Amino acid sequence: MDILSYSEREWKGNTAKSALIRKGYKEMSQRFGRLRRVRGDNYCALRATLFQVLSHSTQLPVWLQEEDITMLPKQLEAQEGLISHWTFPGDCLQGDGTGDAALQLKGYMELLRNKWQAAVDCSSAAERQQQCERVFQGGEDELGLLEALKLLMLGRAVELHGCMQAGGDVPLFCWLLFARDSSDCPRSFLSNHLSHVGLSAGLEQVEMFLLGYALQCTIQVYRLYKADTEEFVTYYPDDHKDDWPSVCLVTEDDRHYNVPVVEAAELKELNSS
Repeated sequence: MDILSYSEREWKGNTAKSALIRKGYKEMSQRFGRLRRVRGDNYCALRATLFQVLSHSTQLPVWLQEEDITMLPKQLEAQEGLISHWTFPGDCLQGDGTGDAALQLKGYMELLRNKWQAAVDCSSAAERQQQCERVFQGGEDELGLLEALKLLMLGRAVELHGCMQAGGDVPLFCWLLFARDSSDCPRSFLSNHLSHVGLSAGLEQVEMFLLGYALQCTIQVYRLYKADTEEFVTYYPDDHKDDWPSVCLVTEDDRHYNVPVVEAAELKELNSS
């Protein structure tokens, strides 16, 4: 969908907010020509991020190649007892819902690795886009991939919290993440926040930083309602812009995220430069 046409159609009012959002889209249009709308449920931020990551990946990340990454659920259960009460969405419930959550999440981690590898193996950006469109069709496979992202976030939260407790250096967002009464440790973060993501809540801003750290990817977000401020373009996180791959999203409200698209001709030019 043409980005300026979308802007004019969705924000045609005369209010200050409409004018601000249109201005944000106009600034974005200097870099992006089109907008891909993302299904607007509570998985939206995870779905948009993973779509962008897969559709732009030309190699499998080193951390995903490591054999023990699929053992993360078992490790978290053994060390912290965090996995046995994992809350799965309806499409992912197996049998009576009392099965082995660690084993199920291991399967989703293997699925994530396989889908990522399939994207990397594509011969062109266009083929990768088509591959991603087939992946994001709903159902258990798609939801399983998004649950795998939540698992990676939990694993990174445990690691960073342990580092904090040991007096080590951690990114600034960790102090915000664990300063909340409702998430002062990984267990409360899981039960009060992460377990609800996708079901009854989306990702909060501080959790976007954690998602970036979990994927070792910088998530650049155009926050349209912040046009004319320093926060118009925000990076999650902002401390690895030079050494991590990056993807781009757009939001009008920090709740629902869409995917900006570079025109095909421009993409070809970028890839050949």
